[in-house]
Amino acid sequence: MCTATTTIALGLVGPGKVGRAWLAQWAQAAPRLREQGIDLVLRGLIDRRRMWLGASRGEPDALMRDFESSPVPDLHRFGPHLVDEGRLHAVVVDCSGSDAVADHYARWLGQGMHVVTPGKHAGSGPIKRWRAIRDATRDGGRFRHEASVGAGLPVIQTLRSQIDTGDALLDVEGVLSGTLAWLFNRYDGSVPFSALLREAHDLGYTEPDPRDDLSGLDVARKLVILAREAGHPLSLADVSIESLVPESLRDIPLDAFLARLDEFDVPMAARLFAARAERRVLRYTARFDGDGARVALSRVQADAAAAHGRLTDNVIQLRTRRYADNPLVVQGPGAGPEVTAAGVFGDVLAIAHHLGARL
Repeated sequence: MCTATTTIALGLVGPGKVGRAWLAQWAQAAPRLREQGIDLVLRGLIDRRRMWLGASRGEPDALMRDFESSPVPDLHRFGPHLVDEGRLHAVVVDCSGSDAVADHYARWLGQGMHVVTPGKHAGSGPIKRWRAIRDATRDGGRFRHEASVGAGLPVIQTLRSQIDTGDALLDVEGVLSGTLAWLFNRYDGSVPFSALLREAHDLGYTEPDPRDDLSGLDVARKLVILAREAGHPLSLADVSIESLVPESLRDIPLDAFLARLDEFDVPMAARLFAARAERRVLRYTARFDGDGARVALSRVQADAAAAHGRLTDNVIQLRTRRYADNPLVVQGPGAGPEVTAAGVFGDVLAIAHHLGARL
């Protein structure tokens, strides 16, 4: 029995760490998927400096070599090449983390292309753009951003399955940063906080500038995304955000900041002591409920779900009408290029299977 083949054109925006991990996963899975009737053809790579347009079914190393010598980018040419004048289904995989690229989503979706991203700008940026993206999916392509919260964890999927079947979110609470999870899972006073922060930076667990993690903005973006998925028009301006960066260190050059990490130690030790006096632990948490939205360093009860994460675990507790007394908890590694890329690839496959079922 011959299996019908669904050919899907892929375009990758931003072949950085996550993008290259995604390319490796695509190249490994593509032969198996073709046997199952899904032909994922890479037809474009683009970043801020270059753009490769062609057709490939594997060999990401060769692709990247060709990409290095490619001409300047043009996002307006990128989409039409993917769909090949309407002859192909197309999925744009945006791993760029660029707010400017998110401005193109509604147009791509309205043209029938599909968009997958681990980026947070679309889901947490201007509410007008978010609504335009949602409106474009009604008659156009599909938009999926599972990896924007929890990397490879099924957080948005779990929440959406409840909302779409008539449930309602009462509150969401938990640890939404793998970087901050690692720091506070490790911080027990045996070594200064600055030493853990230096270790996390050296291991690549933090952003190149650790202040991007410590500011709390990334956590706030994820909280906004979850609230919007549940139907609440939350914006970043509505979120109370506690930055862990002392004011004296916020606007200095990166080298100077890294040289002054010891300034974290005394205030962090005081907060750890206060938590222990209450038999609690320190965790950087996010919460959204009827009273508002807040991300902050919290003294968490020792028996709370957020207190029992390991390493880079995200721990997301969803309390809904159905799960009011015993909330749903999604927990697991929430950081790293491979797990984030896996979340992205899962979204691509969900679209591919949807398209295959329609043919």
